[in-house]
Amino acid sequence: MTRLLLFLTCLLSCELLPAQPADFVQIKNGRLVNRDKPYYFIGTNYWYGGLLALTPEGKERVRGELDFLVANGVTNLRVLAGAEGEGRILGNFRVGPALQPQKGMFEPGVLEGLDFLLAEMGRRNMKAVLFISNNWEWSGGFLQYLNWNGLIRDSVLSRKLSWDETRDYVSLFYRCNGCIADYQKQLKLVVNRENTVTKKKYSDDSAIMAWQIANEPRPMRPAAIAAYKEFLSNIAAEIKAADKNHLVTIGAEGDIGTENMEVYESIHADKNIDYLTIHIWPKNWAWFTGNLTADKFDTVLAKTTTYIDKHIAAALKLGKPLVIEEFGLPRDGLAFSPSSTTGFRDAYYKTIFSTWKKSARQKGPIAGCNFWAFSGKARPIPGQLFWKPGDDYMGDPPMEEQGLYGVFDSDKSTWRIIRSFAKKYRTGTK
Repeated sequence: MTRLLLFLTCLLSCELLPAQPADFVQIKNGRLVNRDKPYYFIGTNYWYGGLLALTPEGKERVRGELDFLVANGVTNLRVLAGAEGEGRILGNFRVGPALQPQKGMFEPGVLEGLDFLLAEMGRRNMKAVLFISNNWEWSGGFLQYLNWNGLIRDSVLSRKLSWDETRDYVSLFYRCNGCIADYQKQLKLVVNRENTVTKKKYSDDSAIMAWQIANEPRPMRPAAIAAYKEFLSNIAAEIKAADKNHLVTIGAEGDIGTENMEVYESIHADKNIDYLTIHIWPKNWAWFTGNLTADKFDTVLAKTTTYIDKHIAAALKLGKPLVIEEFGLPRDGLAFSPSSTTGFRDAYYKTIFSTWKKSARQKGPIAGCNFWAFSGKARPIPGQLFWKPGDDYMGDPPMEEQGLYGVFDSDKSTWRIIRSFAKKYRTGTK
């Protein structure tokens, strides 16, 4: 009888434990782990992967490009979950088709491309980070929610905004209850989705590593910081309540995107935020101007090292992992053609990966690096700087020159560097 009671007690206890397949990426002792081993990775941004896989031709491209990435040691992809709205925005085209083309109205079939991408990634033991929305206009994002809720007029949304205007408008998102409600509808639709290919719920799919609240969410103005913090905390708790298996992260750039280190540390201290992120953009942040030269490059490297180091300190303070999930440099001479050289970019990637390798060897907080961005087999159209509907998707979003930051499958010198680091140092033990 005693043995029977012990057996039944053990059985009941096991049934009450949350079911979590071993292949989910988890947090243990401040580090990312997968199958009880430290999870280190080199990844890329493949934000358009779910959109690309909506056509037969796109599916074939996805298969080929995933095979190419795995062969070169890239195993983690950061992907857009869904775009909002249609038509031009801030003077540019936006990506599509939209998951939410109109306020509160969804086209679930658009997610079939993401279904396919996740299924193919799962077959290759790759992991995805899915960001739900966007601080920036190229996928609709927060500005579209503000427009739908009457806080930005159609005439304003269609024209170019100054930087100060952009900050003023986007900062309103965090105090707009209607905007947040619309965002939450999209969030719930995606998190609760069942994959039409694998028949798994997204919440049960180990091909997903993490949910990300947005791409580069910023308070934009100091007056919005309190509402910004509240939004992030509430959404992180909502995701965790709906999905016990996956990690949650913010998508932040670092102190540059959050006004200061106090805000950055505060939002990542939240119990429902599993790891920290940083993005590094030397050109966009004016760490150099004009063409990059050797002396300017030295300054870029120094600023990059300082930026990474202070966010490593924040990760150690909070006892959480850190992912460098966006970084990039233009091609030499600010060229866009795949035939142009990438000497400075290659050296920059090598510096970032060396920092990651050093952290892995020392059991430090840096878990992975996702370079921006993978352009695969796509090529810029000669004489055309910006993307338009019907063009092939590549790593550079519509508001940026096509070929500015994207890494093409033909960039042999860059791939040699990526491959060497990914294959030799992925486990952090060599």
